[in-house]
Amino acid sequence: MPDPAPPAPREAGGPLVPVDDPGDPRLADYRDLNDPDGRRRAGTDRAIVVVEGRLAVERLLASDHEVLSLLVDDHQLVLAGDVVAATRAVGAPVYVGTRAVVAATVGFALHRGVVAVARRPGPVGADRLLADAASGRAGRPSVVAVLEGLNDHENIGALFRNAAAFDVAGVLLDPTCADPLYRRSVRVSVGHVLHVPWARLVPWPGGLDRVRDAGFVVAAMVPHPPPDARVPHLGLAELGARVSDGSAGVAVVLGAEGPGLTGGALAAADLVVSVPMADGVDSLNVATTAALAFWALTGR
Repeated sequence: MPDPAPPAPREAGGPLVPVDDPGDPRLADYRDLNDPDGRRRAGTDRAIVVVEGRLAVERLLASDHEVLSLLVDDHQLVLAGDVVAATRAVGAPVYVGTRAVVAATVGFALHRGVVAVARRPGPVGADRLLADAASGRAGRPSVVAVLEGLNDHENIGALFRNAAAFDVAGVLLDPTCADPLYRRSVRVSVGHVLHVPWARLVPWPGGLDRVRDAGFVVAAMVPHPPPDARVPHLGLAELGARVSDGSAGVAVVLGAEGPGLTGGALAAADLVVSVPMADGVDSLNVATTAALAFWALTGR
């Protein structure tokens, strides 16, 4: 039986398509972006990623993700002309409507009038991410973030933005964490989630053994040292000094605000780490805690 013919290449120069009806079937991927349940289904059923905002779309275009289309209002056709041209250059269509049509399509007044849809990439294995992270050391510790129970999309987006800022090698998420490629996470990350490698770590918390086996010290972040801790407690500066020669990587384990890390995650850690805070302050936002840890460990 002959091999199937390869898919035809996309025509260079995507079309510029005027649209005047929010019900246009070509805009299905953009419809009702403010419906959380509908967007989650669209992300999985249609395997797409929605990228909102000019800077985020620029980072999408600079990534390996396949851009499927772009929707802009008629003002942005000129103001975001470089984004429009770059989208057309990869062969994807650009839909153009009035501000009213675009707002009626997406379900709200679109920030800066620019939104794109890309094909959702296939999952990356945790072991591959860890191997790549471990091989990237150059005299300083390779850092990965490990997240447990984070369900706030804005916190996840902010954490990925911080990870990009401090050259964190990757992010691992337990099975209960929210989708990093959900529209709000992508927007808050300003598109950086499209460039930082991430994977699900299963089983949980047993998968932390694989992190350790890959050469990473498993450091659990806690607001205050637990009184019955069975593993050493260090401050961030102490941890940074311990791993400054780059002989070991560091996996920074972070839990959701409020409940924090579960007992299982704490029991699987090599040590616990806290950020010194003034009396009377309970804890820091998880993305803020992550930024402090990333900065202390990467030396940036």
